Amino acid sequence: MCWAQLEMAGLDLGDKRLHDRVVLILNRWSQKPMASIPEASHGWGETMGTYRFLSNESVSWDKLLEPHWTQTEVRLKEHEVVLCIQDTTELDFNGQEIAGLGPLSYESQRGMYLHATYMVTTDREPLGVWDAWMWSRETKPANDRRPGIVESTRWIEGYERLAERAEDFPHTRFVYVADREADILALLVKAHDLGEPVDYLIRACHDRSLETGEKLWASVQVTSPIGNLSFTLRGRKGEPVRRVQQDLYVKCVTLSDKRGGYIETTCLIAKERHASKGNPITWRLLTNRLVNTDEEAVELLQWYCARWEIEIFFDILKNACQIEALQLSHRDRIERALALFMVVSWRIARLMRLGRDCPDINAELLFEPVEWKMAFILLKKAIPDKPPTLNTVIRAIARLGGFLGRKSDGEPGVKTLWKGMQCLAQSVIALQHLQEAGLAQICV
Repeated sequence: MCWAQLEMAGLDLGDKRLHDRVVLILNRWSQKPMASIPEASHGWGETMGTYRFLSNESVSWDKLLEPHWTQTEVRLKEHEVVLCIQDTTELDFNGQEIAGLGPLSYESQRGMYLHATYMVTTDREPLGVWDAWMWSRETKPANDRRPGIVESTRWIEGYERLAERAEDFPHTRFVYVADREADILALLVKAHDLGEPVDYLIRACHDRSLETGEKLWASVQVTSPIGNLSFTLRGRKGEPVRRVQQDLYVKCVTLSDKRGGYIETTCLIAKERHASKGNPITWRLLTNRLVNTDEEAVELLQWYCARWEIEIFFDILKNACQIEALQLSHRDRIERALALFMVVSWRIARLMRLGRDCPDINAELLFEPVEWKMAFILLKKAIPDKPPTLNTVIRAIARLGGFLGRKSDGEPGVKTLWKGMQCLAQSVIALQHLQEAGLAQICV
C-alpha cells in the first residue's frame, strides 16, 4: 500500500472512483511536485480526470483533508508536547483569469490567503496540517474600511479550535505558537476565559502598559537575567558568521483585559549582549507557561524557533508544488487543489526532517523498494542487499537534485530533495513502462 493510500484511508466521498482519483492525484503530484497538472498526469485521460475532479462541486476542500487530519491525530498522540504553529501566507495569482479572487497586499494584486495550523513535535518533525482557513479579500472602497470578516479573527478562532479538541488528547499538551501578528489582546483574553486548555507562545509586538503604569518590555528588562543563551548566527547579505550571546529576562506580569479585569501572562525577553553594530538581536515572547529556570526559558525559545517549520511548509507549497501557477478557473477549484497540495508539501517536509532526526530507520517505511533501488541505479552505485537507512536514501535522492554531499555540506534541504524526488519519479515511471513493454529485464 502506497503512502497516499495510507494517508487517505478514511476518505469517504460516497464513490470509490472519487477515492481512487484522490489517491492517484496525490501520487502523481508527489512524484512531480514542480510539474503542471498535464505534465504530472499520465496522458490526456488522467489530465481530464484531474480537472473534472477539481471541478466537482460535491467535493469540499475540508472533506479532502479529513483523513489527513485523522492520521495527524494518530501521529500526535505519541508525543507529550506538540507545537501547533499558526501562520498566514498569501497566494498571488495575478494575471490569471480566476473567479473568486480578491486583492492582496496591494489592491491591484489578485489572489487569496491561506491560514494553516501546522503540527510539529518539539524536535521539529512535521505531523500534519490540522486546520486551515482560506479566504479572499473584498475590494476596499476609497477612504473606507474593507468590508467582510475581520481578518484577525483567524488567530482567535485558531486557538478556539485547538481548545475544543484538546480534551480528546489528555496525554498530549498543545502549545499554540505564532509570530507577531497574533499578539492580540483578545486572543490572550480568550485563552484566559477558556481556562488555557492550550498553552500559547507568541512573539510580542506591542509594548503594553501594565497596571503599575510601567511599560511591559522595560519592566521585564530591569530584572536580573535568569541565564543566557549562545548560538552562531549565519551571515546575511555579505555579513560574516558571528557568535551571539543573549541574556534571558523573565517576569510574570498583569495586563488589563479592557473590560474591568486582568489577565496574568509571562513575558520572556532574550536580548543580545554587546552587539557589535546595529540593533541587538532581541526576542520578546508572551506565554501562559511559568518560567522559573534558564533551562525552561531556553526550551521555550527553542519551541518558538520551531515556528520556522511552517515557513518551510509554505515554501514547499509555493516553490516546489508551484501552487500559484495553477491555471484553474475558480477559487473553489484552487481550494480543492490546495488541500491536496498541502498533504504533498507536508510529506516532502517530513521526509527531510526524518532523514535528519531519525536517520537510522528502515527506508522502506517511507519509500517503495523500486524507489530507493532506482536512486542507487541513477547514482551508479551498487544496490544494497537489504533496505538501507532512511538518511542514506534521502541523501541519495537529494544528490539527484543537486546536493553535493560533501562533509561540510551538512544534511540536504527541501529544495534539493523535491528536485531529486521529481528526477527519481520520472526514472521509476520510465522503468515501469519499459517493463510493461517487455523491453527491460531489470527487476527492482
